[in-house]
Amino acid sequence: MNCVFCAIVARTAEASIVHEDEHTLAFMDIRPFTPGHLLVVPKRHASGLAQLDPEDGRRVFAVGQRLAAALRDNGTDLTGLPTDGPCADGVNLFLADGAVAGQEVFHVHLHVIPRTAGDGFGLRGRPTMPRRPDLDYLAGAIRRRLG
Repeated sequence: MNCVFCAIVARTAEASIVHEDEHTLAFMDIRPFTPGHLLVVPKRHASGLAQLDPEDGRRVFAVGQRLAAALRDNGTDLTGLPTDGPCADGVNLFLADGAVAGQEVFHVHLHVIPRTAGDGFGLRGRPTMPRRPDLDYLAGAIRRRLG
């Protein structure tokens, strides 16, 4: 298997590691959207959500939540300078599942993206205002697939 995140977990590829436990690893993104952008991966390979063990998914999001709190904590800004306020005003958690969703590395990973006012990052889309019957129809179709 040629997975860069598995190589990082195995320490055969470089990474700036922020957190590690028995099941997860968190490290700096080498192509950050904003300063402090982190990735959290399960140590056990899963190419997408369909292959992800639910307990590994829980662990990844729990670590993401802890990292988000740390990014919003007081004391040091993202340049390493002392500050009286949080280094991030908000945090986005983002997980892409599949190429069409923007997944580029096929090992499940959660982006933890610190946000500050005017940072230039954001989700772009074309929101619609569907009618309630259309929403109800889609909700029913999804419920049937859940079983």
